[in-house]
Amino acid sequence: MDINEKNDIPAEAGNGATSGPSGRPEEEISMEELMKSEGEAHKKIYSRDIVKVKVVQVTKDHVLVDIGEKKEAVIPVSDFQDEKLPGIGDEVSAVFERKGGEHTVLSHRKAREKAAVEWAKSMFEAKERVKARVAGVVKGGYIVDLAGLKAFMPLSLSELGGAHRHYLPVSAKIRCYITDFSEKDHRIVVSRRQVLEEEEKVRRTEVMGEVVPGAALRAVVSRVAADGLFLKFQGIEGFVPLSEVDWKNPAEALKSYKRGQRVRCRVLSVDKTNEKLTFGIKQLIPNPADVLKRRFPYRSLLKGTVVSVSEAGAKVKVAGQFDGFVPAEEYGSHDALKEGQEIKGVLVAVNGSTYELVLSVKKSEEMEDRKKIQQYTKGAPALTLGQILLENSEDEGEM
Repeated sequence: MDINEKNDIPAEAGNGATSGPSGRPEEEISMEELMKSEGEAHKKIYSRDIVKVKVVQVTKDHVLVDIGEKKEAVIPVSDFQDEKLPGIGDEVSAVFERKGGEHTVLSHRKAREKAAVEWAKSMFEAKERVKARVAGVVKGGYIVDLAGLKAFMPLSLSELGGAHRHYLPVSAKIRCYITDFSEKDHRIVVSRRQVLEEEEKVRRTEVMGEVVPGAALRAVVSRVAADGLFLKFQGIEGFVPLSEVDWKNPAEALKSYKRGQRVRCRVLSVDKTNEKLTFGIKQLIPNPADVLKRRFPYRSLLKGTVVSVSEAGAKVKVAGQFDGFVPAEEYGSHDALKEGQEIKGVLVAVNGSTYELVLSVKKSEEMEDRKKIQQYTKGAPALTLGQILLENSEDEGEM
């Protein structure tokens, strides 16, 4: 039996050839495919598309790569100055540059640039963030390295709110957006400010979520206005109305604040929608009315000196430093009070608006009268039993 017949192999596939699924010799198919593959590779190389080629030799000046021709192509070693030099067997990207005398010359540097341009274009169209590095400082902005491409970042797009001078050092790593891209004009403009604005928005939202009414915190004076103070807390500006600056004399207290001064304040209200905060400063200062109430108990007898008189009443000084007031209807037996007159008054209230001790001379006189009556009553001799019986017998005799 023929061995070919025994293994069910067609006779025409003899002489060491084997057949594929189509029944044709695999050698012939492989050759055709090889020729086609080489033709496509050859076409791709000379069409200036980016190709992957295998390193076969590295010399002092060139990297020799296999391009499917009798002679290898060469890539200048200088194309790899910013990266590690490849070894034999490594694959590198390259594009056709020119036909040389003996070797075809390819460029790895231009392949990287071409790939970077395509990447930058896709990032620009997708409006995605990219990483870059400050490569240099120029008038009006920065030159940044964008995956091997040179791009320009104006000062106005380098910081939040813009910038009037350079703040970023050379080699600083940044994140940015490509805001202008022109492959034809080789123009790429990037913006770091857009990234900072997005991050600032997220941060402000987080801060506004943490701040609650009633919280005590520290803020910095950003501006002093006629109607109050503007404070900044973690970059968010809030307002202290004039009425919330001080209990007693807010207009005068306002003059003591300067821009950049750190102050303690209390959160009065939070508007998360509009990112507005309202602060109060006086809430962290003891209320003078409460201080007066603790120092001078209700209905205590106080001495004062009249400092001025009006139709409504008389202003007095108590203990030489506290303001007091005697309403006209509380003068008592005095038809009027005079400046410099010493008076005694009973504390009947503390005015929560003017922080004055409200005194009543009339009640003071009533207290004095009661004391006199008590003293007189206490000083009269008690009646004896004999006196009482005598008085009763006299009364009976009269009847």
